[in-house]
Amino acid sequence: MTRAEVFETLNTIFRNNFDDEEISLRDDTSSADIKDWDSFEQINLVVAIQDQFHVKFNIDEVNAMKNVGEMVDFILDKTGGCPDKE
Repeated sequence: MTRAEVFETLNTIFRNNFDDEEISLRDDTSSADIKDWDSFEQINLVVAIQDQFHVKFNIDEVNAMKNVGEMVDFILDKTGGCPDKE
Protein backbone atom coordinates (compact mmCIF):
# COMPACT_ATOMS: atom_id res chain seq x y z
CA MET A 1 0.00 0.00 0.00
CA THR A 2 1.33 3.41 -0.92
CA ARG A 3 1.06 6.68 0.97
CA ALA A 4 -1.35 7.96 -1.69
CA GLU A 5 -3.59 4.91 -1.25
CA VAL A 6 -3.67 5.41 2.53
CA PHE A 7 -4.61 9.07 2.02
CA GLU A 8 -7.39 8.12 -0.38
CA THR A 9 -8.83 5.65 2.12
CA LEU A 10 -8.47 8.10 5.01
CA ASN A 11 -10.26 10.79 2.99
CA THR A 12 -13.20 8.42 2.64
CA ILE A 13 -13.17 7.56 6.35
CA PHE A 14 -13.05 11.22 7.37
CA ARG A 15 -15.75 12.25 4.89
CA ASN A 16 -18.04 9.49 6.15
CA ASN A 17 -17.25 10.11 9.81
CA PHE A 18 -17.86 13.85 9.62
CA ASP A 19 -20.55 13.65 6.91
CA ASP A 20 -18.61 16.19 4.83
CA GLU A 21 -17.71 15.40 1.23
CA GLU A 22 -15.51 18.50 1.01
CA ILE A 23 -12.84 17.21 3.40
CA SER A 24 -9.49 16.92 1.65
CA LEU A 25 -6.73 15.70 3.94
CA ARG A 26 -3.10 16.82 3.90
CA ASP A 27 -0.14 15.72 6.02
CA ASP A 28 -0.62 18.68 8.34
CA THR A 29 -4.41 18.35 8.74
CA SER A 30 -5.23 18.21 12.45
CA SER A 31 -8.24 18.45 14.72
CA ALA A 32 -7.93 22.24 14.58
CA ASP A 33 -8.75 22.09 10.84
CA ILE A 34 -11.96 20.02 10.95
CA LYS A 35 -15.07 21.22 12.72
CA ASP A 36 -16.37 18.74 15.28
CA TRP A 37 -13.10 16.76 15.49
CA ASP A 38 -13.06 16.34 19.24
CA SER A 39 -11.96 13.51 21.55
CA PHE A 40 -15.15 11.54 20.86
CA GLU A 41 -14.66 11.81 17.11
CA GLN A 42 -11.00 10.84 17.55
CA ILE A 43 -12.16 7.55 19.05
CA ASN A 44 -14.58 7.01 16.16
CA LEU A 45 -11.81 7.74 13.66
CA VAL A 46 -9.36 5.37 15.34
CA VAL A 47 -11.94 2.57 15.39
CA ALA A 48 -12.81 3.12 11.71
CA ILE A 49 -9.12 3.26 10.73
CA GLN A 50 -8.32 0.09 12.68
CA ASP A 51 -11.25 -1.72 11.05
CA GLN A 52 -10.41 -0.53 7.52
CA PHE A 53 -6.68 -1.23 7.67
CA HIS A 54 -6.87 -4.28 9.99
CA VAL A 55 -4.43 -2.76 12.48
CA LYS A 56 -4.50 -1.99 16.20
CA PHE A 57 -3.12 1.15 17.84
CA ASN A 58 -2.14 1.33 21.48
CA ILE A 59 -2.96 4.40 23.56
CA ASP A 60 0.55 5.84 23.21
CA GLU A 61 0.32 5.64 19.42
CA VAL A 62 -3.10 7.29 19.40
CA ASN A 63 -1.79 10.09 21.63
CA ALA A 64 1.22 10.55 19.34
CA MET A 65 -0.95 11.16 16.26
CA LYS A 66 -0.97 14.96 16.11
CA ASN A 67 -1.97 15.19 12.45
CA VAL A 68 -3.02 13.07 9.49
CA GLY A 69 0.55 12.65 8.26
CA GLU A 70 1.44 10.92 11.51
CA MET A 71 -1.64 8.70 11.17
CA VAL A 72 -0.48 7.72 7.70
CA ASP A 73 3.02 6.93 9.02
CA PHE A 74 1.61 4.66 11.73
CA ILE A 75 -0.67 2.90 9.23
CA LEU A 76 2.17 2.34 6.77
CA ASP A 77 4.42 1.06 9.55
CA LYS A 78 1.79 -1.40 10.79
CA THR A 79 0.76 -2.62 7.33
CA GLY A 80 4.23 -2.84 5.85
CA GLY A 81 3.31 -0.22 3.27
CA CYS A 82 5.63 1.82 1.10
CA PRO A 83 6.05 5.31 2.59
CA ASP A 84 8.25 6.60 -0.23
CA LYS A 85 5.86 5.75 -3.08
CA GLU A 86 3.19 8.23 -4.13
